[in-house]
Amino acid sequence: VTSSAGAGLMMSVYLPGKPRFKSAASDSFEPNVWIKISPDNKVIITLAKSEMGQGVKTALPMIVADELDADWQNVEVVQADAHPDKYGGMMTVGSRSVRGGAWMRLRETGATAREMLVSAAAKRWGVDSASCRTENSSVYHDASNRTLTYGNLISDASGQKVPKKPQLKDPSQFKYIGKSIPQIDTPDKVSGKTVFGLDVRLPDMLYATVVHPPVFGASVKSFDDREAIKVAGVKKVFQVSLGVAVVAKSTWAAFKGARALQIKWDNGNFSMDTKDISKSFRDLAKKRGVVARNDGNTEKAMKKVDRHLEAVYEVPYLAHATMEPMNCTAHVKQGRCELWVPTQNPQGSQRTAAQLTGFSNDQVTVHVTQLGCGFGRRSRTDFIQDAVETAMKVDAPVQVVWTREEDMQHDYYRPATYNILEAGLDKAGEPVAWNHRVVAPPIGRRGGPNSLDRSSVNGASNLPYDISNIFVDYCRSDIPVPVGHWRSVGPSQNTFITESFIDEVAFAAGKDPFEYRRKLLKNQPRLRNVLELAAEKSGWGGKLPKGRAMGIAVVEDKGSACAQVAEISIENSQVKIHRVTCALDCGQVIHPGIVKSQTVGSVVYGLSAALYGEITISKGKVAQSNFDDYPLLGIHEMPKVDVHLVDSQEEPGGAGEPAVPPAAPAVTNAIFALTGQRIRSLPISLNGMRTM
Repeated sequence: VTSSAGAGLMMSVYLPGKPRFKSAASDSFEPNVWIKISPDNKVIITLAKSEMGQGVKTALPMIVADELDADWQNVEVVQADAHPDKYGGMMTVGSRSVRGGAWMRLRETGATAREMLVSAAAKRWGVDSASCRTENSSVYHDASNRTLTYGNLISDASGQKVPKKPQLKDPSQFKYIGKSIPQIDTPDKVSGKTVFGLDVRLPDMLYATVVHPPVFGASVKSFDDREAIKVAGVKKVFQVSLGVAVVAKSTWAAFKGARALQIKWDNGNFSMDTKDISKSFRDLAKKRGVVARNDGNTEKAMKKVDRHLEAVYEVPYLAHATMEPMNCTAHVKQGRCELWVPTQNPQGSQRTAAQLTGFSNDQVTVHVTQLGCGFGRRSRTDFIQDAVETAMKVDAPVQVVWTREEDMQHDYYRPATYNILEAGLDKAGEPVAWNHRVVAPPIGRRGGPNSLDRSSVNGASNLPYDISNIFVDYCRSDIPVPVGHWRSVGPSQNTFITESFIDEVAFAAGKDPFEYRRKLLKNQPRLRNVLELAAEKSGWGGKLPKGRAMGIAVVEDKGSACAQVAEISIENSQVKIHRVTCALDCGQVIHPGIVKSQTVGSVVYGLSAALYGEITISKGKVAQSNFDDYPLLGIHEMPKVDVHLVDSQEEPGGAGEPAVPPAAPAVTNAIFALTGQRIRSLPISLNGMRTM
């Protein structure tokens, strides 16, 4: 199927299982992923995923451009608006931008366009297509020394038949894939042209913020806006579903007006503290939960073990702490709603706006801006609801911006969890039985009280070690603290727990932690390989400077395998992380520079959580409010991070999340190796230790 639109060629590729619809320009069908080639030989590639620093604006077009044989210097990338019928799923979550079916679909898109262009050139020249080649957005016929640019072939290529199975390149032929070519958005970021959500400016735009109830489940009883209205620049104050909105001529005026508001809250029935929540978890753990994994018979095996170990592990709630606070610009007028928003969920944003306004999805336009971090938080649409409801009450575009305090105290947090683990060892010190009970609120909030939340047990139920008897169950907590997907989701907490406990088991067996894991991963070649690579590159087993020790951890997450070794020292109860050695097998690497940057960033995110991360609840509300009481890893604390990528031609796995989970256990296992103190709860700072 082909279509000619405007002064360019739109190469249409039908992707099976996705809806098609008629193009407004012709009788052809538009694709889910499409390429436009203009007469000046510019290749325009549409990006249907959200760019939040993870590099998809470069990596995804690289895949298309490589198979297309496009000239990278003449490639332009445009961000797609929300359009479910055209692009299919647009959510940018779970490290799924490249992995899964996207890798092959993107390759086929580029290869299809290339073959159509070659066919067009061959037909014009009267030669066999097989005698032509492509390079730098041009078709060459070397035998006759003739060349045509893609731009010269627009009209001819439009009439070519779409190949059903285009010939894909052998990996040895890749020109861009696997290389750290210049990132396409770097010039705009350096020059300040990149538009984040907070950068959006429209004619006659107003600004607003929303004050939300401090206690979870609370609601507005009444409010007094007399002092707020007196603030210079404040124009309106009114109630919205999630709180009270203050509209002003500037963000600062809105913030100042919000502080002047007098609001009486109906706090509802939730008044628990963190210690109360922990006790409720312990009570739930007394009963068997929903089975997540049941290999063999652990109950029977435990009766025959030579040695029995048991431990309790706890992790706290964590905030996403994105650098750019939640924001959305909305304009509702004349039967249309238009949004400018940094979102991981364009279609969810569109649906939310449609439901609130009573419009159809077609009446809602969602422009996706650059995101100032996402980490899963921006897959939610509560801040979009604030913006749309506010815009419905003002006759102008309005940019709703949350304060940092609102952002920190009204998150969808990584859940706190309580875990009971047991292991049984035989006379040789080999583990023959493993029990793990997970108590946690469901991340997905789906199903009834006896349903299994797969996200909550991911990283526990798929324990990779070769143990004959494994039992994992899940006890659901319905504490009304909102939880959601946090970078790497279940493995972010469960890897700390399982990799710490396997370290305990190795110590009890009198075995080296690396060698112990290595033996138990005999049926997991990818994990074993990265484990060996990290150990080798870190110098595991070699002589260390006095007062230093190493810890090791490994994980399989998002289709990738990752191992880390942390080298630390401790002086006067201050932990110093000197170096983290990371080995990552994420399949075919698209852009090594981006993957390494993502890996380093993941280590920083994981270390911040391990060292400091904790959201506490006091009388039903979050105690933390900003980076002064929810600190992140400081530049003076940053260790050297050595990243080693496995050379692989397997389909790509995730690259933005798998290096988060091993960071915490690698450090805590190193602390044990140095001090004999086992860290079974996070953050590390609550265990009598500080960082330097």
